[in-house]
Amino acid sequence: MNPTISSAPGTRLEQPAAWGAVFALSLAAFALVASEFMPVSLLTPLAFDLRISEGQAGQAIAISGAFALATSLLIPVLAGRLDRKLLLLALTGLMISSGTVAAFAPDYTMFMAGRALIGVAIGGFWSLSAATAMRLVPPAQVPRALAVLNGGNALATVVAAPLGSWLGGIIGWRGAFFCVVPVAALAFAWKALSLPPMRRESAPASANVLKLLAHPPVALGMAAAGLFFMGQFTLFTYLRPFLESVTHAGVRTLSLLLLLVGVAGVVGTTVIGRFLGAGMYRTLALIPLLMAALALLLAGFGASSYVAAVLLALWGLVATAAPVGWWTWLANTLPRDAEAGGGLMVAVVQLSIMLGASVGGLLYDGIGYLATFGASAAMLVLGALLAVLAGRAGQRAP
Repeated sequence: MNPTISSAPGTRLEQPAAWGAVFALSLAAFALVASEFMPVSLLTPLAFDLRISEGQAGQAIAISGAFALATSLLIPVLAGRLDRKLLLLALTGLMISSGTVAAFAPDYTMFMAGRALIGVAIGGFWSLSAATAMRLVPPAQVPRALAVLNGGNALATVVAAPLGSWLGGIIGWRGAFFCVVPVAALAFAWKALSLPPMRRESAPASANVLKLLAHPPVALGMAAAGLFFMGQFTLFTYLRPFLESVTHAGVRTLSLLLLLVGVAGVVGTTVIGRFLGAGMYRTLALIPLLMAALALLLAGFGASSYVAAVLLALWGLVATAAPVGWWTWLANTLPRDAEAGGGLMVAVVQLSIMLGASVGGLLYDGIGYLATFGASAAMLVLGALLAVLAGRAGQRAP
């Protein structure tokens, strides 16, 4: 039997590495990311079946972001009072419920209710997962444990969108949504068997993570990260209808293009460390500038499937790697407040995803893809400017 692990700061003792639990968390991360972005690859058939517009269907990303935002701000208080094993199991149970409700939803309202449940799971899981993984292994093995945890995220980024599109063409969007449920159930069972109890011996007073924004480098950096993710998902959420209506991509071509984005993203996450080491803020500013240019080029020349393939590969290369850069920035900027900063970062990212999907949907329905892609480019450029200002503020800070 696994020993009970205290999650109180400063009380963690050396214990055998619980690698089974770490891999269970990685599987849960895979299922969660696949669930979160499943609507992106199934937007058109989902909208047709529920008799809504594609912009309304895109709000499935926005509502999950809204609930993830609220949960990420509340979960530190709950984590201080509850066994983290039970909390993580409860969040995985919500993931299973979300996939089931969304897959069998008779109307738009029930579908959005299912998406709200996945939002709660997203906000809770990502606020707890890294700290949990760090307590499952000895200190020397923490980097490897975090790499395994993020491996589930990376794998889902590669296969979720193209697999969702392919499954949607074979068994329908409802079947594609439900395919995540058995994976989440397996993760639930694995975590139930492998995670040790992780009780906190004393619950600390809750801290207001928003106080971190009083420091200019943190405020500017969080704003830059927020605009980056907002600009990214203003465009990415509506990529499928664009590729179908403008590029005229069929299901097979669409799946290949989305797979290309994912594979390029894996390459990007592999090599970005070198660029961050050479100049972190320069990299964080250059990535959104490149993405803004790609958004405009895609809007102007995306009718060609070959041009679209090249542009989307470049988009995946830099967009998927960018979160690595922002988490590196967080560790460098808030080394003593990494946990509180992590909760704030999750909240900022989810708020940005929610706003990006909402704004993109309104523009896509009301004006068209040119407005959506143009707005994405504008947000990304502004995010790059704020990244430069954050770097200058960081240099002036004591």
